[in-house]
Amino acid sequence: MYQFFVDNSQILGEKIAICGDDYNHIANVLRMKAGEKVRISDEDGRSYLCAIDSFDVDTVYAMILEYDGLGTELNHKIYLFQGLPKGDKMETVIQKSVELGVYEVIPVAMKRCVMKLDAKRAENKIRRWNAIAESAAKQAKRTIVPKVTEQMTYQQALEMARELDVVLVPYENERGMDYTRETIRNIKPEQSIGIFIGPEGGFADEEIAKLDADMHKISLGRRILRTETAGLATLAMLIYELDT
Repeated sequence: MYQFFVDNSQILGEKIAICGDDYNHIANVLRMKAGEKVRISDEDGRSYLCAIDSFDVDTVYAMILEYDGLGTELNHKIYLFQGLPKGDKMETVIQKSVELGVYEVIPVAMKRCVMKLDAKRAENKIRRWNAIAESAAKQAKRTIVPKVTEQMTYQQALEMARELDVVLVPYENERGMDYTRETIRNIKPEQSIGIFIGPEGGFADEEIAKLDADMHKISLGRRILRTETAGLATLAMLIYELDT
């Protein structure tokens, strides 16, 4: 079943109006017909099982069949602070982390980042990254579309992370999984979680030194993971312990 996202203004009583790129996708790419089922989520995270009802010039109308009260979201908002990786690795990180349930992805410029984004290049990248997040959210039947924010400095990222309940920092110099398990299992329902991932060269010593005392440096095992793997491994561990 295909997933689509709409603004609250597009919900018209018992029907939902789908327009723009999604109209073109339904009418001209998928060539869907009246009666076919779709899943639609609004901007508040509510989801509806619907059936295609009718087509207008630039709008598809779907009839609401039932409200999906269960949803697909975790009970925790997880923020991934990703040190900018080389090439197109960020696209993979965004796609897979959205599938795994991340709430927001924050690109972070760190000392050992090879990729550098100027203002014009960053604008184009953010636009593309958010399109990838939306596509992944549709594929994974997410109730919301996770946001990819503008690039932050490491200091800005730390300041944002201080507003969260739990901050996890996978660090290659940490050893032993017992503390990792204990930390994750002590996360309480609905607490917000931040994950800091270093770039290819890892965290600089001075970046680790800036972490607050209550930010948890954890191990992901005895192997050294690539930057595009570490965040996904952390998300998988969180899902195993926290998803219900």
